Amino acid sequence: MTAYVRDTALLTARSLRALPRVPERLLDVTVQPIIFIVLFLYVFGAAIHVPGISYEDYMIPGIIGQSLAFGIIGAGVATSNDMNEGVIDRFRSMPISRLSVISAQVMGQFCEQILGMVIVVGLGLALGWTPHLTLVHGFELAGLIALGMFAFTWAGVLFGMIVRSPDAMQGVGFIIVFPLSFMAGTFVPISKMDAVPRAIAHWDPISALVASVRNLTQGTHATGSWQLTHPELAMAFWCLLVVAVCVPLALRRFNRKLAM
Repeated sequence: MTAYVRDTALLTARSLRALPRVPERLLDVTVQPIIFIVLFLYVFGAAIHVPGISYEDYMIPGIIGQSLAFGIIGAGVATSNDMNEGVIDRFRSMPISRLSVISAQVMGQFCEQILGMVIVVGLGLALGWTPHLTLVHGFELAGLIALGMFAFTWAGVLFGMIVRSPDAMQGVGFIIVFPLSFMAGTFVPISKMDAVPRAIAHWDPISALVASVRNLTQGTHATGSWQLTHPELAMAFWCLLVVAVCVPLALRRFNRKLAM
């Protein structure tokens, strides 16, 4: 166990040290959410009215939830890069724990997502977001965000080992995550959507992420389905389900690739 922890820490540090040489790896967790915030706040924000709350207070929690979901794409692209560039083959020849390779991949992506979340929260506060957090809600929110990062990182690692290239991962990720994140009430209330997207949004997993962040930071309560009226429980359920499904599948896929 000590060797596994040491190997994981060393490989995680190796991944993070590579960031200054390949800074474009951070575009999805830094520049992308900034573009969404500025674009919707200053271009579309004036045309969107949400009763009882300023648009800044409505949108920033949505961006936080969306950023969690987009963690799938970043983790998937990074994993696919390592798989296709022979990094895993080099690790296989080294006297390190096999499990530490995939654990370090998850930890490295987790750290990158923390950086992205700090940027989103900091920019939101600078642009007028005023969260109303109690101490208990603050710890609850931090725990849910950490659980969400962990779950979606594992999902991204799994998809990154399944697809054939980083470009394919980028395309597949956006096809799945992008529309679901927009239908999750991130930028406009779900109640104002047409019937079909509203029905999808009521049970969209990302809707639970957005609703839980918004409920804890602003005290706004969504309606329309069980997961929207109990967003924290729904978010925890979805994240634990993702972990329960993706972790064993990712480990099995990883072991199969090492055996090739």
